[in-house]
Amino acid sequence: MTDKLLQKLLIKRFLLAAGTYVLVLLLTWVVTLSDYFRASIATVVATTVLVAASQAALALVFLKGWNRRFRDPSLTEFQVLLALVWQTWLMANLDGARGTFLVLYLLLLLFGLFHLSRRVFVRCAVLVFFSFAGLNLYEGYQMKLAEPGLAAVQVCVLFVVLVWLCLYASYVQASRQRMRQRRYALQAHQDTLRGMMRQLEDLVATDELTGLYNRRHFLSLAGRELLAMTEGSAHGLALIDLDHFKRINDLHGHAAGDQVLQVFAQVAAACLRDGDVLARYGGEEFVLLLPDSTTERLQVCCERLRLAFATAEPEGLTLHGLSLSVGMTLLLEGDDLDDALHRADQALYRAKRNGRNQCAAAWEMADA
Repeated sequence: MTDKLLQKLLIKRFLLAAGTYVLVLLLTWVVTLSDYFRASIATVVATTVLVAASQAALALVFLKGWNRRFRDPSLTEFQVLLALVWQTWLMANLDGARGTFLVLYLLLLLFGLFHLSRRVFVRCAVLVFFSFAGLNLYEGYQMKLAEPGLAAVQVCVLFVVLVWLCLYASYVQASRQRMRQRRYALQAHQDTLRGMMRQLEDLVATDELTGLYNRRHFLSLAGRELLAMTEGSAHGLALIDLDHFKRINDLHGHAAGDQVLQVFAQVAAACLRDGDVLARYGGEEFVLLLPDSTTERLQVCCERLRLAFATAEPEGLTLHGLSLSVGMTLLLEGDDLDDALHRADQALYRAKRNGRNQCAAAWEMADA
């Protein structure tokens, strides 16, 4: 989850808490107007202003992003403790309706159920219990409790509920931890599967000997490039054949032939730019695609490749006169890939017929 999305969720969560304050304030005014509240109207008004100010300050903290500076960006414990202060003040001013408002203690603890650690949740629950029990003990000491027996029952009920909440919170936290571990394990398995899929795709698309693309993958790439061409653009296409490759295999063995193929792939990688596509077309034949090319650039590239291969020296082999022949053509918008490959093949045939070790262009045949 991105930081921006997390911050939006924290703001929504704060707005939920602020909405709860509004409802509790409405209830406070209801009990005030019903003569169940000890404080004066002026005190209730001042309290309403203070509560609104505290929530406005928290809103500013979240909207400005200042909450990110804290270890817990949700500020859950702070919000729970702040709510406990206001709730204790509310209970201190209630008379007969005090038992009814006990449920609000549960609301403020439920707010932190999924975000507080087990230890912090228990600490907040203890503070809730002692705030209510302490309030009743103080009023009992001051002889202000109208019904001491009822107050004792309320304290006991709150204690039982808080113990149950702590046990349930512990269960929830343990379950979340197990789910988090399973999610991490699942994510690790998914990453492994993605890696294996990429390896399989590479194996399917790559020639094992040279590390170049294979024929099927090249045809797929070239087809996509052809479909993406715009008016006036052109791609260079060349078929490359290593001269006298069968003789190398016959005189030096197939291992030597494999080494020559690998040397050519290494030479080509040094001669081509990023974005150029070279693939093994079959046997000792290779195919080259130069996106956004011209006849001049295609000729220069193929000549550079031919000269570089002629000076290559396979390690451990004594070979003289390594050479290659190239047939070149341009791939234009609306062109058919098979037709373009046929033109390049015809140009390659002409290069080999004219003595090999040269580059021949299909457009020269058209001009002739």
